[in-house]
Amino acid sequence: MRISALVAIGMAGIVPAGLRGQSAEDPPAFEVASVKPATPQDRIIGLFTYPGGRITASLYTLQMLIEEAFDAQPFQVSGGPRWIHDDRYDIEAKPPASAKSSKATPPYPKAPPNAEQRQMLQTLLVDRFELKFHRETREGPVYFLTKGSKERRLRDAKDKDAYPWAGSLRGGAISGDGLAGTNITMPLLAQRLSGYLGRPVLERTGLEGSYDFRFEYASDDAHTDVIASIFASIQGIGLKLEAAKGPVETIVIDHAEKPSGN
Repeated sequence: MRISALVAIGMAGIVPAGLRGQSAEDPPAFEVASVKPATPQDRIIGLFTYPGGRITASLYTLQMLIEEAFDAQPFQVSGGPRWIHDDRYDIEAKPPASAKSSKATPPYPKAPPNAEQRQMLQTLLVDRFELKFHRETREGPVYFLTKGSKERRLRDAKDKDAYPWAGSLRGGAISGDGLAGTNITMPLLAQRLSGYLGRPVLERTGLEGSYDFRFEYASDDAHTDVIASIFASIQGIGLKLEAAKGPVETIVIDHAEKPSGN
């Protein structure tokens, strides 16, 4: 199944980004992988990474898996049958000992997959969900992340080996209390912001290197507006978000099948 599915993708003239540089017959793949329909119950929805390269996904839809495999935002995936948004699956996968990911030691379980693990997820989707797709670049609404008029409150990262991160002051996802970052580059900050703003954020600051920063956002409103807090926090650290039109890379799903039993 793997070869025929990959040939079908190749016939469309598109090779998945994660498979570029690999032979069509031998893309990176997990050594062992289990895909099972998830039973509804009170569990945490998420994808988790562990030492040794093991990955688990709990209550994940195919749409979510595609986003993880291609490091894409929801607005960058289109097409496909309705069930890819509704049906949920539990996945557990382990790379072969020969893979670089088998030596991986993620800083915490919610750390995102590395590049090789994303490639393996792509292969898993082709194998088990018979995924076929193509890429399109469309013009659409974006934000440019640029230098602002205020003094920049970015400090050169204290620990260049620290895990790159940006989120709320309390350490989790951006929640409206402000914005903090550790050892994060401007392109990565732009990528993280796009998930909250619902459109691509394109880095245009020209600032190189990685930075630490912290800005507290206070509002008189009883209900915090996360989007407003992001714009205010970006201005607070001396940057700016400008609405514009720009290229939006989109993954268009041409075909997918519900996976068969293990």
